[in-house]
Amino acid sequence: MPTLAAEAPSPQGSFPAAASGDPAGVLPAPARATRLFTGLLPAGVAVAEFAGEAPYAELAAGLFPAERAAVARAYPARRREFAAVRSCARAAMARLGAPPLPVLPHGEGPTWARNAPRWPEGLTGSMTHCTGYRAAALTRTGPGHPLLSLGIDAEPNAPLPDGVRSLALRPEEERALPALTAGRPDVAWDRVVFSAKESVFKAWYPLTGRWLGFEDCRITLTPGTTTFTAHLRTELPPPFPTTPLRGHWRLHPDPRTPLLATAVTVARPPHP
Repeated sequence: MPTLAAEAPSPQGSFPAAASGDPAGVLPAPARATRLFTGLLPAGVAVAEFAGEAPYAELAAGLFPAERAAVARAYPARRREFAAVRSCARAAMARLGAPPLPVLPHGEGPTWARNAPRWPEGLTGSMTHCTGYRAAALTRTGPGHPLLSLGIDAEPNAPLPDGVRSLALRPEEERALPALTAGRPDVAWDRVVFSAKESVFKAWYPLTGRWLGFEDCRITLTPGTTTFTAHLRTELPPPFPTTPLRGHWRLHPDPRTPLLATAVTVARPPHP
């Protein structure tokens, strides 16, 4: 059983470390403790993450019946991903002092809407998975809590396939890549832009119920920092704020783990 210790102090210029751990012992084994999201999310957000794989039978033991039913006809890889990120979500709930609750997909509309998580009342969050890695981040929401929503995304630190890159990046984002690469050639900058847009969409959808295309979001990366700004080029329905969103990115601290992560939060507007 992995032990996810409290995260290390945040990198300069990012948030205080978000709560992390597996207090309920609900993450699968074998797994490796990892801290990919250290410093990317504010205090009050609980993060649970693990690297490794586990058989579906082990992961499914932690699912609620309705969750097992939701993916009963899915491909094996989809069932493993579904169960693994929900084990992370349950660990994050425990870290917040919330009871373990099911996280069901919306189940209606196009594929991107059907698969989006429907969070239990009083909670909001985001989940991510890529090969060998799973994570969930949750926070309490509602009056008296500072966040309306959040989004996280993990990706391999590797260039995007050409077809995806041409679809995901706007011309001005493409033009910014050479200067960014000159400063940090170890970073797959096109992947950072892609990941940032994924995080923005995960924060956008729970508040709007609407699609947000790659072309509707322009990411500006600040050289020499681990921050980015997301400019949304579409109508912003309430309660979505009208200001640009600001997020953070980072590489995994262990170069043997070639992953990068992005995170963005949507703050509750101040009372007038």
